[in-house]
Amino acid sequence: MKRYLITGASRGIGRAIAQKLAARNVTLLLHGRDTVALAQTRKMVEPLCGKVIPLIHDLALASGVRDLIAQVGNQPLHLLVNNAGVAIVKPFAEITEVEWEQTMGVNVTAPFLLTQHFAPKMPPGASIVNILSIAAKTGYANWSAYCMSKFALEGFSQSVREELRDRKIRVLNIYPAATSTEIWESVAGDWPREKMMSPDEVASAIAYALSRPNEIAFENITLSSLSGHL
Repeated sequence: MKRYLITGASRGIGRAIAQKLAARNVTLLLHGRDTVALAQTRKMVEPLCGKVIPLIHDLALASGVRDLIAQVGNQPLHLLVNNAGVAIVKPFAEITEVEWEQTMGVNVTAPFLLTQHFAPKMPPGASIVNILSIAAKTGYANWSAYCMSKFALEGFSQSVREELRDRKIRVLNIYPAATSTEIWESVAGDWPREKMMSPDEVASAIAYALSRPNEIAFENITLSSLSGHL
């Protein structure tokens, strides 16, 4: 039985990934903070896979990451998807220290700690998927904290990839442009959701990349709508 850990699986891209990867020979370890939403994801995928284990933890806190690691246990993972993320969108002068620390905690420190803990036990052929963003390559006004975190995760991911290459562990970095998820409901402004990609389209690209033979790696995948990055 393969074991897949997906963070931020309550909704959006994380939920779509869980749906795409559910299979009879897979145990899905699904992380989220929203108990109700994560239960909905579980209900969707449970008939399709071997087992589902919900993990309710706050990754903004180091203690939350430690508790998640403890609950996952010592059996090796075959896939780690670092998907959980937060976005604080406001002028940089208005960002509070708490908001900054939360952004760094969820978007950078949690992927670092999870990768550091689980990668050494992963078998050859395993994969790590990092959901980055086009904001890992380009800065946007009022998105400074988010862009900072994604730029940081980008550098970490590329370095880890080189360290794990000899062990035949793939590190796949995904750079979606604007994707229509619930995150936009908390971002001020009139955002054209109808022009954005769907989470399912992002998940489909990830599922395809993971389905390739172990010696083939789609290492950097940028996804965008033909209407532009928004």
